[in-house]
Amino acid sequence: MSAETLARPAARRRGGDLAERLGPLGIAAAVVIALITLAALCAPLLTSHDPAVGSVIERYQSPGAEHLLGTDQSGRDLLARLLYGARTSLLGAAVVVLLAGGGATLLALVAAWFGRHVDAFLGRVLDLLFAFPNLLLAILAVAVFGTGLAQVTIALAIAYVPYSARVLRSVALRERRLAYVQAAELQGLSGAVVSLRHILPNIAPQILTGAAINFGYAMIDLAALSFLGLGVQPPTADWGLMVSQGKDSLLQGHPQQSMYAGVCIVVAVAAFSVIGERLGGRKAGGRA
Repeated sequence: MSAETLARPAARRRGGDLAERLGPLGIAAAVVIALITLAALCAPLLTSHDPAVGSVIERYQSPGAEHLLGTDQSGRDLLARLLYGARTSLLGAAVVVLLAGGGATLLALVAAWFGRHVDAFLGRVLDLLFAFPNLLLAILAVAVFGTGLAQVTIALAIAYVPYSARVLRSVALRERRLAYVQAAELQGLSGAVVSLRHILPNIAPQILTGAAINFGYAMIDLAALSFLGLGVQPPTADWGLMVSQGKDSLLQGHPQQSMYAGVCIVVAVAAFSVIGERLGGRKAGGRA
């Protein structure tokens, strides 16, 4: 049996065309995410204002030619803070998803290939991680290592691993029992080669679906931690931090900062959730 023959099962199960799977709503969500990402990357080109520098005499200015969205309580340009805040919001969530997805995929492949005692041991480890809520684990990490985006990002990545690994493990176990894997073993291919070349491509749709949905969850959790003062620290721009810093301005009749940042979070999370549902056929592969 040739390597080409072994690769056919993965090709047959890749699903239809990506655009057909996403549909009009999914494509619209992808466009929204692309625009947010592009705006974050091109922030220096879209605004000349420093997001961390303000002026007391420019506090709470209304939208105008100089400040398109107005200014906050410190006289900082709100558009600049939204654009640069998108960087930290997206980067933090991306790191969480990459670390959690990579760890979950590795655990799933190891559990599926070795089975029995190894699978049982990894299952107990995942059960132990399930005992710690995401935000609680992040707060514990902050208490030990201090506040900052890196600390909460790593803590959330660890907390997200069992949610993704639980789904990927079941899919990998199903693939492990199929005939094409047994044929690869008979050819003398090692477990690492079979797992990476054949099992991994077949569970890739579940990995992508879980990543898209977890991205939205990660943005919410990171925003919540920044709101509590445990994540991104001032004067760095961040959507969650902007919501927190704008809460006092709400009582003074200036809801712009919290409102703008909150809308950005909702739109981004909704877009990632739509893509995750479309990719997974409304069978989410992320947190459940």
